[in-house]
Amino acid sequence: MNKEQIARLIDHTLLKADASREAVIQLAKEAKEHRFASVCVNPSQIETAFEILKDTPEVKVCTVIGFPLGASTPEAKAFETRDAIEKGATEVDMVINVGALKDRNDELVLDDIKAVVDAAQGQAITKVIIETCLLTDEEKVRACELSVKAGADFVKTSTGFSTGGATVTDIALMRKTVGPDVGVKASGGVRNLADVEALVEAGATRIGASSGVAIVNGQQSNSAY
Repeated sequence: MNKEQIARLIDHTLLKADASREAVIQLAKEAKEHRFASVCVNPSQIETAFEILKDTPEVKVCTVIGFPLGASTPEAKAFETRDAIEKGATEVDMVINVGALKDRNDELVLDDIKAVVDAAQGQAITKVIIETCLLTDEEKVRACELSVKAGADFVKTSTGFSTGGATVTDIALMRKTVGPDVGVKASGGVRNLADVEALVEAGATRIGASSGVAIVNGQQSNSAY
């Protein structure tokens, strides 16, 4: 892959609690320069990112829903989604209810994902964060199957705020489960070009990273996300 192809895979991400407006503006300017797939910011910073990127339609504004725990209600996540879209987001990354998945309450998990998918229908791409580091392989498969059933566009490994991030093994399992027509996003601990290439080889079609600039420049980052 060349530098441009790598850039088009990356959601350039800043989700820290102390992220300032100036930092979000810098993130969006970097995304504009390198033509990343999107910027991924907290909901309160959507409008700031959108203002910088409004004349660069190929760089999307992505945000997070029910983040980072996934423990809010389906109704709250649906409201967050509608509000995010109204403010300029065209991609939403929602966190599943991990506790419900572990309780084998698949109906609640499905309703949770579907609430966001339905709220975003025709207006935003939906990515479902399953938080792989907290799940068994059986649970990862079930989470992916429920995401597909709910009509999500992507499944995604991690928030970057739990006990681990993306692994090649998890990406391969997720790709095998969802098949060829659903996106797979690797996020959490992706710090260099070698990481990206290995994850793409395993089946990832999008990369979430705060290290996008370092990655496309062939450098190593120590960022956690």
